[in-house]
Amino acid sequence: MRFLKLGLISAVVLFAVVTFISLLFPSTVIVSRAVNIYVPKDSIVPLVKDFNGWKKWINGMEKESVKILSATEANLAGTTVIIDTTGSVYSIRSSWQNKSKKMTSAINVLNDSASKITIVQWEFEQHIKWYPWEKFASMMNDKILGTMMESNLARLKSIAEKTPLPVTMEN
Repeated sequence: MRFLKLGLISAVVLFAVVTFISLLFPSTVIVSRAVNIYVPKDSIVPLVKDFNGWKKWINGMEKESVKILSATEANLAGTTVIIDTTGSVYSIRSSWQNKSKKMTSAINVLNDSASKITIVQWEFEQHIKWYPWEKFASMMNDKILGTMMESNLARLKSIAEKTPLPVTMEN
């Protein structure tokens, strides 16, 4: 009985410590990547403004689990993605919703009039609940999403500049 009581108290204290540590993590996680592309921004916009363009540079868009419902709405393997067309043509916003998570995404196409370089910046933002398992799981967002974003932005750069991608095992 004494060991059971000690085990129960230890579990409660451990859960309290883990919860306290997780409260130190931010409630909003943003993963962002950018790429410099050496073409005018008007030639990049058709590739990022809707799913017809996304099919050309986002890996996996050709899979059977991807159902494109319209140019601005799709179901990506259980995740509903809706592109918001009300904003600027150079800032494409989308919402990603599955059963348990909601994220927002923005693809910003930037340059100045003197520059021949266009910067495409892509970010995902997710609001995390206070639950310790969600806070600790959010630590993997940068590794999982960041890697995917980097490879897709490299494909976008290659397509926009019409240069071949280096041959790797992933492509």
